[in-house]
Amino acid sequence: MRVAACQLNSRQDKSANITMALALLDRAADAGADLAVLPEYVDYLGTDDGALMAAEAIPGGEASQRLAAKARARGMWVLAGSIHARVGSSRRCANTSLLFDRDGQLVARYEKIHLFDVRIDGHVDYRESDTVMGGHEVVTADIEGVTVGLSICYDLRFPELYRLQALAGARLFLVPAAFTLQTGRDHWELLLRARAVENQCFLVGAGQIGTSIPGKACYGHSMVVDPWGRVLASSTDEIGMVVADLDLDHQNRLRSEFPVLANRRGDVYALAVHPRKRNDST
Repeated sequence: MRVAACQLNSRQDKSANITMALALLDRAADAGADLAVLPEYVDYLGTDDGALMAAEAIPGGEASQRLAAKARARGMWVLAGSIHARVGSSRRCANTSLLFDRDGQLVARYEKIHLFDVRIDGHVDYRESDTVMGGHEVVTADIEGVTVGLSICYDLRFPELYRLQALAGARLFLVPAAFTLQTGRDHWELLLRARAVENQCFLVGAGQIGTSIPGKACYGHSMVVDPWGRVLASSTDEIGMVVADLDLDHQNRLRSEFPVLANRRGDVYALAVHPRKRNDST
């Protein structure tokens, strides 16, 4: 499987953001990618009021329709990183990942579970829950026989989510993100590689880069990591994309020779929630 991690600098113009995302998807398709992963909030990054204005119904919204059409036109799987999804008449939306197959059909959706409510004096001040409703479901999906786990950004700091996905058969984690510049410098690569190593999974981390509004800068450094924790591809500090080939046979050998998941002590400890595999748009 060839995967692409696409890196954007989304700002406050939704149509322009989607147009840039479509251009990167074309580049990924031209590079032979089977799957392209876009970053978190690919549709809009800016003010809270603007984010709520950008929220759309799924299906039928501008972002989901245009990204689905591109997946169909290029015959490629696309993870539409995340977009702002309208939730009825609520004053909050859902931070939602959408997975489209080669025919542009929506086969899975995931709503971000862990919301970024963090304040580090002088560096970071975010309260995502002011505008976003947290999800309640652990989601895996099937991509042509390969089980993938869906998560978004801040989820990366909660290893139990990824262990549940691995126990459900995940071989690849997809992590669209908009990691802050301040936290990303020290934690982004560390966390990506840790989640890959401890679950012996491939991982695609697709990030936002640059500034959306003054004081809100993203770290970027999108990358693909293998089950041994090696970085197979990493982006530069600019808009663009990187590709890497996933050697699934190598993963099989590693899991056989170094059976971390099999050596778990389920008789001593257990995780109570079991993920659902999503093969439809519900």
